[in-house]
This record gives sequence, C-alpha cells and structure tokens, in this order.
Amino acid sequence: MSRCGGASYSCDTSHWSSSLQTIGTHNGTFHCDEALAVFLLRLTEAYRGADLKRSRDPAVLDTCDIVVDVGAVYDETKQRFDHHQRGFQEVFGLGFTTKLSSAGLVYKHFGQEIIASEIGVKSDSAKVQTLWLKMYKEFIEAIDGIDNGVSQYSSPEPARYRNRTDLSSRVGWLNPAWNEPADAQAIDSRFAKASQLTGEEFLGRLRYYADAWLPARDIVLSALSARHNVDPSGNIVLFEQFAPWKEHLFELEVEQGGTGDAIPLYVIYPDEIGGNWRIQAVPVSPESFESRKALPDKWRGLRDDELSEVSGVDGCIFVHASGFIGGNKTREGALSLARLALTM
Repeated sequence: MSRCGGASYSCDTSHWSSSLQTIGTHNGTFHCDEALAVFLLRLTEAYRGADLKRSRDPAVLDTCDIVVDVGAVYDETKQRFDHHQRGFQEVFGLGFTTKLSSAGLVYKHFGQEIIASEIGVKSDSAKVQTLWLKMYKEFIEAIDGIDNGVSQYSSPEPARYRNRTDLSSRVGWLNPAWNEPADAQAIDSRFAKASQLTGEEFLGRLRYYADAWLPARDIVLSALSARHNVDPSGNIVLFEQFAPWKEHLFELEVEQGGTGDAIPLYVIYPDEIGGNWRIQAVPVSPESFESRKALPDKWRGLRDDELSEVSGVDGCIFVHASGFIGGNKTREGALSLARLALTM
C-alpha cells in the first residue's frame, strides 16, 4: 500500500541527501512540529529527497526552496510556512479551530497529496478527503495545539497527572540536555532521528486508518443505509460481520443530517469469539454510558433459560444489569430481542 517500505510504512531516509531541492528550518532546539513538517515535505513530489538546512540566518534561508517554522512569514506562493509571527491566526478550518503549527500548515497544503500517494489512489478520491480530516483530528491537531500552547481543557483546574509520553514530548527528549555537550552537527543528527520518529508514527497511523478504520466505516455506512430492511422502524442496525461501529455511527449520522424518528436504538452483531450474537443499545454519545433506549428493565441481570422465559425468546444468554448489552445464541434471537425492546 505504501511506497515507503510496503505495509510496514518504514521509510529509509538514507537517500534524502541527494536532491536539488532544499528545505529550510531553524537550528538549535527542535520540536515535534517542524520535525514532522520536514518528514511530510519529503513525501511530496516536489520535495522528495530534498536536502535540509537548519539555520536562522535569513541569507541561508533565502537559498532554500521552502522554509518551515522560521522566518516570520506564512505565504504559500513563496513556500514560506512559519506560524510565530504577530497576527498569525491560521486554522485548519472545516470545524477545526486550533491555531496551526508548521506541521499543521504543511499538512493543510500538502496532506491530501501525501495521503493519495501513500494509499495509492487519485487525489480526488473520497477516501483521501475522509482520511485527510481524520488524520488531522487524531494526529496533527494535538501537535499544533501543544506547539502553540493551546490548552486541551477549558477548566483552570490543574491536571490530575502529567503526560510526558506523547509524540511532542518524545521528540523533546531527543534534544541534548542543558549540560550535555553538543555541536551543531550532533543536534542536526538528533533532529534527523526526531523527524524519522514523527514520520513513522504518522505513516503507521495513516496505515491503520486506511486499512482498518476506513473499511469499518464502509461496513457501518452500508448497515446504516439498509436498516429499514431489517425493521421498518429503522431503529435497528444489523451487522453481518463484526466491526468497530460506535464512532462511525455517530459521525455518519451527523454527515447525513440526522436520522429523524428512525434513529438507531439497537445494534445487532456477531460475537467476535463465541459464535453467538449480541444486541447493544446505542449510547447517547460515543463516550456516554447512558443509552438512547436501554434494554427493558425486566430483562436486566437475567441469564439463560430464565431470560428466555421472561422475554419469550429462545436461546437467550444474558442481559447486562445496566441494560446496555445482551446476548443470544442466534441472529434471529438477537433480532427478536431488539424488536421486542422497541415496544417496551
């Protein structure tokens, strides 16, 4: 799938020192945003295999074909992508409001090309747009926020624990310690490691979303579109094969402008391991423990024959005490439970 090391998405950067194009960024202490920006640029047709100059000298930067994270200029026509200048407030748009770092700027302008190339489709493919937005939401935006000092929480209360294992932190740890001797060449070598680190994680995440997340989304879209064939109410969604469905269901509902009275209340799917079937109540939101319509109270906490007797449905296995999930030995049994639950 990827041109960089096949399915493993491991890019060998040893050939990146032989190109007529030159990328410029600042020298000294480095951060996650420009480390990733440089890696991403080297995945583009224009800057594949580009040399790198790390300097704050304007005369040196003026010799570069593209400059990121330094220079106090954001101008796509001049291939200048800094975000530190006074008055800079550029955001990704499309519902995202976090101020961009150099990583976000490069991704905004080059991300679709990179994704199309890596997954082997044309740039106007719907898959590219979906993955472009998904990768920004799940991977790039946090880097933008951290580099720009944007708090993740609106509450002024201090965090209950510290996180120093995120990608931005791990890049930071690659810088020399304050009392560790290091010349410019040594720091540049460390920057190369940081850029490789960020790039491998970017490509690994892209691989997951392209090869696993996106196919699951297609399965959920198909089941959501066919739900009136399962039950006229449209309140039951049936998956003939298991797929992670919750996130996709909520996103697709928003994309489709809501589902009206035919809002999905129950999802039916095969058990991944046991060969049985599950009925799960759809939560009110992806992270909520509250269901749109929990399974009936009289079923909750019951199992096996007792549950089958009370519900009138053969093959019952259990209903959770909170009513958010239950099980039956057959597809038809799980569907019967869902249809009964709609009336109770």
